[in-house]
Amino acid sequence: MRSAVESEQDQQSQTTDPLAIRDCGLAEYRQVLALQQQLQEQRRAGVIGDIVLIVEHPPVITLGAHKSSNKLLAGPEELTQRGIDLVEIRRGGGTTAHNPGQLVFYPILHLQKLGLDINTYVRTLEQIGIELLAALGVESDRRKGFPGLWVGPRKIASIGVRVSRFVTCHGMAINVQNDLGIFGWMVPCGLDGVTMTSAQKETGRVYEMNQIKEQLTALLHRYLGGKASRDRGVERS
Repeated sequence: MRSAVESEQDQQSQTTDPLAIRDCGLAEYRQVLALQQQLQEQRRAGVIGDIVLIVEHPPVITLGAHKSSNKLLAGPEELTQRGIDLVEIRRGGGTTAHNPGQLVFYPILHLQKLGLDINTYVRTLEQIGIELLAALGVESDRRKGFPGLWVGPRKIASIGVRVSRFVTCHGMAINVQNDLGIFGWMVPCGLDGVTMTSAQKETGRVYEMNQIKEQLTALLHRYLGGKASRDRGVERS
């Protein structure tokens, strides 16, 4: 993963480009969290433009800001023994999990400059996920009151965001072909009885993650790239 402190040339490029995309590869959650925080501060200061981080994480369970939604089915010591990190963070939503084969993206965007409110922003993330999953052969949909995406009764994507002085961090995780066993150590998003699924489980296919990242990049530019994001026609709620 590249250093959190960008070169002067990169910062200038990010300032002039409508949207910068950075592929962080497979990177530790805590490292990318620190990077998000630095980029968010730089974005608020106007040092950089909007940017999205795309990443896969080693096994980690994260606890959100809603304490009542953080439900673990194993203690921290047992999770550590199984190679699963546990991190408390300040974002919306409850407990969620990340591991390789899950595609995660973290937009660092100035919502006011994009003309977006928080509800429309979340709907936009969902629309990006719906179209990406459709390209993978999976029909998904929203469920009112529960941010994320569903395939029937099964959840396939989670959203948890935080906005500080109009600038976003955290984002969306889409289960492509990750080991779903990690969700057995927690109650996903604090929703009892929820079954998690993935694109691979729904279709039986093996996917090329780099190709999916290219598809995601095109959708991010389409829906979040400057003026285009204001004209994209995502339904408001």
